[in-house]
Amino acid sequence: MTFARVPLVAEGTDPLLAELERRITAARGRISPLYQALLNSAPIAEGWEALLTAVRTKTSLRADLRELVILRIAVLNRAPYEFEAHVPHAHRAGLAEAKIDGTKIGPTSSTYDELEHVVLAYTDAMTRHVDVPDDLFERLAQRFDVMTIVELTATIAAYNMVSRFLVALRIGMEHAGHAA
Repeated sequence: MTFARVPLVAEGTDPLLAELERRITAARGRISPLYQALLNSAPIAEGWEALLTAVRTKTSLRADLRELVILRIAVLNRAPYEFEAHVPHAHRAGLAEAKIDGTKIGPTSSTYDELEHVVLAYTDAMTRHVDVPDDLFERLAQRFDVMTIVELTATIAAYNMVSRFLVALRIGMEHAGHAA
């Protein structure tokens, strides 16, 4: 078992964090190990919570596409905690088990429709190479309006941040099952 590289701040142990902990709990239902690590820096935890809440709950991006992207990023970045934390969200968003499992293969999986193939290819390009080829972006732009492209791009960028934070600080499988 691998343990986190930074202390996980136990809820209620620092009175200066009480209001922030209350907001995180209100938004997330609990303070997960991810947020316990983030609470080592209150300004970062607060900004993180605002950004991820916007990405997860305030965009027009379909929930199934959002969760498909998050799962694929977790696979690409070798972030099993993030993957396991989002499987229940993927189920609630209506993703079939075959599509969840397909994230381990990627955009070439035959379980996806054309839109999902393009979204996954875009996710792979952003995550693996950062640069997105023009032809791929054009395929995306044919399917989404500008707002949705911005929201999809921000979702991919944000969850790359999440998975890279988790992996670097070794917040891993011993914490699986708690939503990030």
